[in-house]
Amino acid sequence: MTFSGMITSPDNTKVKYARSLHKKRVRYREKRYLIEGLRLVAHALQRGRWPALVFHTEAFAATERGSSLVQRLVSREDTAVWCVTPRVMKVICDTVTPQGVVGIVSMQEASAALAHRATLLLILDSIRDPGNLGTILRTAQATCVEAVVLSHGCADAYSPKVVRASMGAHFDLPLFHDATWPTIEKLVIGKHCVLADADGQLTPWEFDWAPPVALIVGSEAHGASAEARAMAQLSLRLPMAEGAESLNAAIVAAVMLFEAQRQRRWPSQVPGAD
Repeated sequence: MTFSGMITSPDNTKVKYARSLHKKRVRYREKRYLIEGLRLVAHALQRGRWPALVFHTEAFAATERGSSLVQRLVSREDTAVWCVTPRVMKVICDTVTPQGVVGIVSMQEASAALAHRATLLLILDSIRDPGNLGTILRTAQATCVEAVVLSHGCADAYSPKVVRASMGAHFDLPLFHDATWPTIEKLVIGKHCVLADADGQLTPWEFDWAPPVALIVGSEAHGASAEARAMAQLSLRLPMAEGAESLNAAIVAAVMLFEAQRQRRWPSQVPGAD
C-alpha cells in the first residue's frame, strides 16, 4: 500500500513541489504536469498513465467514486497518495473550487519518427487561448490525429487550464511543443500541407483527406503566420453566410478534422471515388 499520510501545512515540501508545476519552466524541467478532478485522474488510470503523486481530501475519499479511485491508487507501489486538508488542496489547485483530487503525471515523449509515420498531423499556429487549445486537442484525439505540433507562440499545452479543457487528450496525443518552423518543416516531409483559411481554395469536403496530410490551423485573432502560409500547398475554407463573423479556431479545426475522419472511415465517399 502507498498511502503516505496526512498533510495539513501548505509549506510541506511535496505541496510546494506540486504548486511549482503551475510554472511552465518547472513543468518542462521536471517533464511533469498536474491533472485535477475525478474524471481526469480516473481517465489517466484507464489509459495506463499512473500518477507519481496524488493528493486528495477526506471529503473526496468519503464519496463512493472517490473511495474507489483512492483504493486503486494506493494499490500501486509507484504512486504515493497523500490526504490533504481543503486549505492545502486550494494551494495546490488552479481552480476556485477544487474537486478534491489532483495528480502529477509525466509528459509523453514525442519523436520525429512518429511524426514522419503519421498520416494525419495537426499543426497549431500561435493558438494562444488555453480554452481553445484544450478543445482542439480534445477534438484531435476524437478524430484520430496521430500527433499535434504546437508552434512557438501557442499557449502551453500542459498548463492547468489547457489540461482541463482537453479532458485527457494528453494521455493519447503525442505533442511537439514550442516547435520552430524549420523543425515543423522537417516533421511534415512527405505530407500534403493544407491551411485552414477564410479565403481557401476548396472546402474540406472537396479535398481528399486519404493521403498523408498535415492540417495547419492558425489563430482566429491574427490569422495564419507568414511561415504557415509559405508551408501550405493548398488552403481550405468553410463556406459561411455573407456578413457572418469568422469562426474560432476550435470550431474550424473540428469541422475539418471530422471531415477527414469521415473520408478515412468511408473511403468510397472520398471526392472523385467511383
